[in-house]
Amino acid sequence: MSSTALRICPLCEATCGLTLTIDGTRVTGARGDREDVFSKGFICPKGASFGAADSDPDRLRGPLVRRDGELREATWEEAFDAVAAGLRPVVEQYGPHAVGVVLGNPNVHTMAGGLYPPVLLAGLGTRSVFTASTLDQMPKHVSSGLLYGDANAIPVPDLDRTDHLLLLGANPLESNGSLCTAPDFPGRLKALKARGGTLTVVDPRRTRTARLADRHVAIRPGTDALLLAAMAHVLFEEELVDLQDLAPHVQGVDELAASIRDFTPEAAAAACDVDAGTIRTLARELAAAPAAAVYGRIGSCTVPHGTLASWLVDVLNVLTGNLDRPGGALFPLSATDKTPRPAGPGRGFALGRWHSRVRRHPEAKGELPISALAEEIDTATDEGSPIRAVIAIAANPVLSAPDGDRLDKALGSLDFMVSVDPYLNETSRHAHVVLPPPPPSQTPHFDFAFNTLAVRNQVRYTRAAVPLEPGRMAETEILARLVLAATGMHGADPSAVDDLVIGQTLGKAVTETRSPVHGRDPKELAAQLSGDSGPERRLDMMLRLGPYGDGFGARPDGLTLEKVLAHPHGIDLGPLEPRLPQPLKTVSGKVELLPGPIVDDLPRLKQALSERADGLVLVGRRHLRSNNSWLHNVPALTGGSNRCTLHIHPEDAERLGLLDGAPVRVKGAGGAVTAPVEITDGIRPGVVSLPHGWGHDRPGTWMSHAALDPGVNVNQLLDGSLLDPLSGNAVLNGVPVELAPLPAPR
Repeated sequence: MSSTALRICPLCEATCGLTLTIDGTRVTGARGDREDVFSKGFICPKGASFGAADSDPDRLRGPLVRRDGELREATWEEAFDAVAAGLRPVVEQYGPHAVGVVLGNPNVHTMAGGLYPPVLLAGLGTRSVFTASTLDQMPKHVSSGLLYGDANAIPVPDLDRTDHLLLLGANPLESNGSLCTAPDFPGRLKALKARGGTLTVVDPRRTRTARLADRHVAIRPGTDALLLAAMAHVLFEEELVDLQDLAPHVQGVDELAASIRDFTPEAAAAACDVDAGTIRTLARELAAAPAAAVYGRIGSCTVPHGTLASWLVDVLNVLTGNLDRPGGALFPLSATDKTPRPAGPGRGFALGRWHSRVRRHPEAKGELPISALAEEIDTATDEGSPIRAVIAIAANPVLSAPDGDRLDKALGSLDFMVSVDPYLNETSRHAHVVLPPPPPSQTPHFDFAFNTLAVRNQVRYTRAAVPLEPGRMAETEILARLVLAATGMHGADPSAVDDLVIGQTLGKAVTETRSPVHGRDPKELAAQLSGDSGPERRLDMMLRLGPYGDGFGARPDGLTLEKVLAHPHGIDLGPLEPRLPQPLKTVSGKVELLPGPIVDDLPRLKQALSERADGLVLVGRRHLRSNNSWLHNVPALTGGSNRCTLHIHPEDAERLGLLDGAPVRVKGAGGAVTAPVEITDGIRPGVVSLPHGWGHDRPGTWMSHAALDPGVNVNQLLDGSLLDPLSGNAVLNGVPVELAPLPAPR
């Protein structure tokens, strides 16, 4: 007999509400939840395939422990005994920095991934932290930190009220949005056009999003910062700068004008391959719109000037008065954010508080570049120990980071590695212990990260749709036990981790004068928490202490876990609202429009005015039915357009003698791969494109469907030497490559 259950989709950043059909304990169907307050019934192919992803037979059902060189099934007790025995000697002999922690993209898609990694990092005390952020979004964090004093204060476009949207390096019709949580992003863009608004897309490919646009600007890859700087120049030159209500909250406008004096449209045109007249038109239209927003994403971040491009996105929003105004770019306010602090100066944001051992890369937001992970393992220096153990949580850097071959060898040389992953994939195959979380149907869900980036304030929580299968362990318990094993507390009850966090959080809250629980007894507050588990009690605490919370009775109409559970389709908290100056944590208490690190990096951008890549350059691409390397083992989400082919313009194909469907050798600084040619006029001449997340052909993995059509690892074309210097983000787009035709297989 079938039943239904609600579930928030964890397969991309859109966080759509689903209604699952369940037969026994198996998910047999998924459709959009029409009553969901945020997604209102929207669903994409990934969400529709929830059941297939959930029941993938290649998902590991229990832990694996390496014995005599082979990974073998083990009990959970044996697995955590092995973790403690493998990690603690490394920490005790070489220190905590000899343990590298690698956090992959899926961490922000699970409740456990939001709650426990920060506790692990704090308890372990390692500075060897690497995450997927330095593969796609760290420039935005750094630019936000420099502008606003808070690396997580990221304004998002007010899609539902804007009159003019300028997108750079973003393809939300395929990605469903990134650093901008918006279910039915395509529908929101169509609604923008239907109400008479304008959509402009800057992208070297004519993507599905670009085809929807009123204007598509096929820019030369990697030159987004030059285009944006030239637009800002036009605003000053033509006296179109109008900060409006922002004026009291901004400093550095005159200094900014002087710093970009040389970035004229005429100077930028050749490098961008966008004529000066178009650049001027883009600036004028942005300034003239009643309400406008500039939004840049992965294509503008994964380039040599990614932080400058991210900074200039917000600079344009500021100069046109569109930051922190309805229809512009606003700061979301999540239900689990901390209670807003009073406006005023803060501590600011600092870069380079420590550096990597080998190439001395500065940290950003507490992280080192993941491009440096291999060298931090395989290279000895006079400064400290190399990384000798790795904790990888939902991470597959062998495919996602540059030069996977080198990292593959480096991981194989470790003294110890533990991987939390549902699959034995290209990275986890090196682990000494693999701890598999249960499928998403058996897991509760709350979006801690994505609600801070949502285009509408709301709160939703869904409990597990089906009971935890016998022999499985909840992901929250896996990570809690991992914290204990890594920090010398192996054997303690995993609830101790949640109790510790609750005690510390409430203990601090009662000492803060602005807190709704100031002066109260932390133990009395802890006793009030509801929930069926430690993670739920922590969620209840965060909701109660948050900006909409009940303050443990201080605001009776406020949020609690019980109230959220009573609204299974979510609670709408309203549209985004202007919040300045409250979010600002800069030393000045204002938007610091021209921070020192930006000033220091501008000469490098000026030099780029005279640079022009000879030959072909490579860009990546996303598919609607894919999310990095996660979903290639689900048959329903592969095939069709979701293929690992090299896109190339007809003119380039003819010049090089390449035929559609024929193999081509692609060579970069890090190596070479062979992929089938796909000739298309959807990409500009001089540019080729390979998708990210493929290359499932390494031995020792247990991903049978992905191995049938493995594709190639585009990141093997990179040697890891190209980084945005301010953020440490890998340069994945606009990199030079060479092509050579190969004989067709017989």
